[in-house]
Amino acid sequence: MLDLYQHLSPGDLAPNLPDAEAIFDQFLAYPGSVIVLCEMGSVLVGSCVLVVIPNLTRGGRPYALIENVVTHGDFRRQGIGRRVLDFATARAWQAGCYKALLMTGSTRPEIHAFYRSAGFEPSKTGFQKRQLAARDDS
Repeated sequence: MLDLYQHLSPGDLAPNLPDAEAIFDQFLAYPGSVIVLCEMGSVLVGSCVLVVIPNLTRGGRPYALIENVVTHGDFRRQGIGRRVLDFATARAWQAGCYKALLMTGSTRPEIHAFYRSAGFEPSKTGFQKRQLAARDDS
């Protein structure tokens, strides 16, 4: 999975393997969360994260957050990303979610067109606040 994420954010710092395994275990223990994987042969070619979030509005129906949508660069334009998103949204509907949210940091028109073709609408304005990385002055 860590290799596949390099196709999402090339050069992104990955956790070391023991930390990644602990994070993966923690994630799988979180109720309502799933990592959707798509393999071709023994190659991991697509993935996304789905988290179902409890909610006190909308009659108590939860909502879903989809993140880290990625398709291996050598396997793009083959419908893999669409299948991953279709599977994730089907799981969200099975969990009773009233909506599935997906945000992208990409400004590329073809990425936006892909999400629209998968049934997602640009209907909200997203905001984020990031913690600045700690400096290592040693």
